[in-house]
Amino acid sequence: MDTMDDSVDPGLLRERVYGKLKELLNAGKLKPGAFLDLSAIGKELGLSRTPLRDALIRLEIEGFVRIYPRRGVMVRSLDLPTIKGIYEQIGALESAVVWNMGPKFTAEDAARMREYNEEAQAALDRDDFSGYYQANLAFHGVYLGLSDNAELVRSVEILKERLYDFPRRSGFVKEWELVSLREHGELLALLDRRDFAAASDWVRDVHWSYESQERFIKRYYSEGALRREV
Repeated sequence: MDTMDDSVDPGLLRERVYGKLKELLNAGKLKPGAFLDLSAIGKELGLSRTPLRDALIRLEIEGFVRIYPRRGVMVRSLDLPTIKGIYEQIGALESAVVWNMGPKFTAEDAARMREYNEEAQAALDRDDFSGYYQANLAFHGVYLGLSDNAELVRSVEILKERLYDFPRRSGFVKEWELVSLREHGELLALLDRRDFAAASDWVRDVHWSYESQERFIKRYYSEGALRREV
């Protein structure tokens, strides 16, 4: 891994360290439930503990790690209660965007969403989960991009990273993704009618409902992959 020069601008360095740690999380090199060897990470990145500490504080705020005084820093694991809470948060946030976007939502936006849904379907047909995942994010990104609340959108991005990039899984539950695409179609039908209140409810109460998706969630993460923190 490339080392970093901690004499550069502190803000830029913090961003670079944060990005590198996220890459390690995504790649599964920092294991959920394990304490981090900060000395080894600092040596590998070629920097002092200060920018590393700053990046870890940010990762703790975002929910990726937990800092235990006098014990160290642990990569947070996902368990079912945590996943349920994340679903509730994403559902509430995306629902608020849909509720408020009425004047901005255009036929062109709907067409882009349909295009991304078709791309996601094509990716599933060839068992390309990475392609599906990117098209799925882009589908939701169309209406999220209409929000004026940048912090809300960033919060949604972080929550989805915690669900899907922690680390990124190579497998998927195809039945779940097919159901998700049908739900996208239902959402588009409501948006075509410009029934933004019903569309908002659909996003929160169906698409991002933990109870509605629980059977798939348990299969996707699998009981063996869900661990509680010590």
